[in-house]
Amino acid sequence: MASSSVLHLTESNFYQTVRETQVPVLVDFWATWCGPCRMIAPVLDEIATEQGEKVRVVKVDVDNNRKLAEDFRIKNIPTLLFFKGGELRDQVVGLTSKADLISRLDSLK
Repeated sequence: MASSSVLHLTESNFYQTVRETQVPVLVDFWATWCGPCRMIAPVLDEIATEQGEKVRVVKVDVDNNRKLAEDFRIKNIPTLLFFKGGELRDQVVGLTSKADLISRLDSLK
């Protein structure tokens, strides 16, 4: 289960949230049935807790938000998208290390 510092977004609030957030945003496109998604979830929770207000970590369930998944051409999960100022700046498909994620976020600060 995600911590309270990780926000779950839907098609109704995704674009507004990503556009209006001034700090880097890490978006995790995931599904409940996805093993690798469950493996990376605790890492994302740690990043959200440790980084505090310096970054925003959000999740999008691809099964419940198919249009968003289509909009970003999500073919495999987990897919992690990195936004700054509402613009897509980077992405990772599949598992990666916590250090890699933090490095990518730091490059957007």
